[in-house]
Amino acid sequence: MDDVLVTGLGALSPLGAGTDAFWRGMHAADTAPLRVPDPLAHMDHPLMYLVPEADVPDGPEEQDGLPLGRGSRFALAAAREAVLDAGLAGPPAPDTGRDRGRGAAQDAGRDTGQDAGRDGVRDAGRDAGPDAPRAGLDPRAGLDPRAGLDPRRVAVALSSGMGDTDLHEGWWTGQAPASGRWAPTFPVASVVGGWFGAQGVNTCVSNACAASGYALSVAADLIRSGEADVVIAGGAEAYSRVALGCFNRLGAIDPERCRPFSAERRGTVFGEGAAVLVLESAAHARARGARTVYGRLAGAGWSCDAYHATAPEPSGAQIERAMREALREAGAGGGSGAGGLGFVMPHGTGTELNDVVESRVLGALAPRTPLYSVKALIGHTGGAAGAFAALAAALVLHHKTLPPNVPIGEPDPECAVPLPSGSAPMTGGYGLVNAYAFGGNNISLVFGEAAA
Repeated sequence: MDDVLVTGLGALSPLGAGTDAFWRGMHAADTAPLRVPDPLAHMDHPLMYLVPEADVPDGPEEQDGLPLGRGSRFALAAAREAVLDAGLAGPPAPDTGRDRGRGAAQDAGRDTGQDAGRDGVRDAGRDAGPDAPRAGLDPRAGLDPRAGLDPRRVAVALSSGMGDTDLHEGWWTGQAPASGRWAPTFPVASVVGGWFGAQGVNTCVSNACAASGYALSVAADLIRSGEADVVIAGGAEAYSRVALGCFNRLGAIDPERCRPFSAERRGTVFGEGAAVLVLESAAHARARGARTVYGRLAGAGWSCDAYHATAPEPSGAQIERAMREALREAGAGGGSGAGGLGFVMPHGTGTELNDVVESRVLGALAPRTPLYSVKALIGHTGGAAGAFAALAAALVLHHKTLPPNVPIGEPDPECAVPLPSGSAPMTGGYGLVNAYAFGGNNISLVFGEAAA
């Protein structure tokens, strides 16, 4: 079976725009949530890890006549960076005075040579530098027809828990001008697919906080089954008054910050942003001369607790099943060395039972494997959480360094998991990513180092 490679990364997060900002933020390990700037957020703890205002995309405001919310704009920003990073971004589309849409991308992709201009695109991406997501990629650019791409074999699998709900919340309260046209709540995959002219499968996964983990697994299945050569995969999540209000009513928001596995934790704190990975078959990546391979998606395991609408099943049997299946599929062992598990990106949200159950399973399955908590850094990004953890895993594998965890205070003795406070070299060739959700939806992914 052909390997599924990670050939491009894109991020827009509370740490700023771009994967460089994300990696620097992982090492700085110093973040805090903010009060949401929403006068209608009448709730006890209106806190969130927000994308810095200077990095919030100012457009596009609509596509094909349909207004786009914050979530879709986040997804587009991260996808643009990921496609550029993969060396698949084309030249700017002609400025026709109309919205950038699918037609321009498809027209540009007809009947061009596979190798023409490939080196120029590769060099342009290599020289783009840390500001590439904004300065290096023209906002009208789609897929590069010179990279040998068949748009019918480019797919999109993105996720979101709340989609573009912010648009609808604005209309309900009169805070936003009413649109003359209906707008769907979950358009993120179709928006990105339309932007790049991806004519393969375009699907939006929305099974709560496991969604982007499932989206990445779906992307890998599309590649392994021969349905796609390239998949733009990940997740996006933006501030939603409804979501934050609901979790406040549940008593599930920590009044200070997100601190998974801490003895003082009192719930989670949401974050927003988008994380996108370009997944590609190894054969296709070799044929086009992909310039960077961050790692490979080596294994995946799904399960469902079938227990409760919101609470995790206390024994952890089904999350253990998902982890074991992902490790088995990847061929990853529990020890150190190239074939061993080097780190875990846990689901750990800061809620009481969730952290305890996952800790117990990890303690039995990988007792000495260090954890890196993405949620302690940027909060719980809901439907994008698995994608952010996967992006972090790809960066760790690429740089062969595990950054320091954000300090969480006194650890919970019931959560006896190692959370290193300093940077450390990787001790194994694989990383495990967990993402769990309401309804008992569980997914574990295993990412491995790129083959030499």
